[in-house]
Amino acid sequence: MGAGRRPTAGAVVWLLMGVVALVFGVAAAWEIRGALDREREFRAAPECASVPVKASGCRWERSFTVREADTHRGERNSSPEAELVLPSGEPWEVTFPQADPVVSELEPGEKVVGVIWQGEIVEVRDDGGRRQRTSDSPVGWPEDRLGGAMICLSFGLAAFVGGAWPLFARGERRHVKAASVVRWHGVGMAGAAVLTLWAQSANDWPLWSIPAVWGPLALLALASMTAFVIAALREDLDDDVPPGPGPDATGTATVTASGSGHS
Repeated sequence: MGAGRRPTAGAVVWLLMGVVALVFGVAAAWEIRGALDREREFRAAPECASVPVKASGCRWERSFTVREADTHRGERNSSPEAELVLPSGEPWEVTFPQADPVVSELEPGEKVVGVIWQGEIVEVRDDGGRRQRTSDSPVGWPEDRLGGAMICLSFGLAAFVGGAWPLFARGERRHVKAASVVRWHGVGMAGAAVLTLWAQSANDWPLWSIPAVWGPLALLALASMTAFVIAALREDLDDDVPPGPGPDATGTATVTASGSGHS
């Protein structure tokens, strides 16, 4: 009974992971439109004609002095951050999605320009003109949400189907193998989505490049999954058991050994 419970427990774990991933995927997909609207609003925002007295939709550039900067390299769950100070002495805490290209080279006392929008610093520019988005920047959010939706939905759907399948076909070895094929192809499609999102971010590709690159990879994975599922259902994936020594072989070995003993 213990051996029978283990596959069932594993299927339930995959099923639950699929449900969680699908929830996150749907939530990420739901946020894509809002992220696009917010990014468009920022790009269309004019320069502030005068110093805003409260959070404003115009873009306001201010000069800051770096008090402290830390990339937190090697630390888990810690984002690169910097403390910037206005000429008036007011400090601003800023975090960044990554350390490069600006934060990693900031030193205390350096001057930077911060772009303020909606009451937050959304971009930092150093003396060399290099720019870096902060964690509050609306730029890049649509790509992140689209990539997150693709990762979670592709893995979640495959994990859900691959987890539920064995529960409805208990004792059917070929169905268990087919479900395993579905699950691991889902992992592959999610991995391809991660690599696509990384390439898009590293090369600053437009939003449409994410589905354009990932789509063909996902279709190849689906074709492979279909072929392997059919093979599993036909029991073509069963390992061939090598035949043991037959009676003739055993007899021959016995005779040979017996003959060598008499000689």
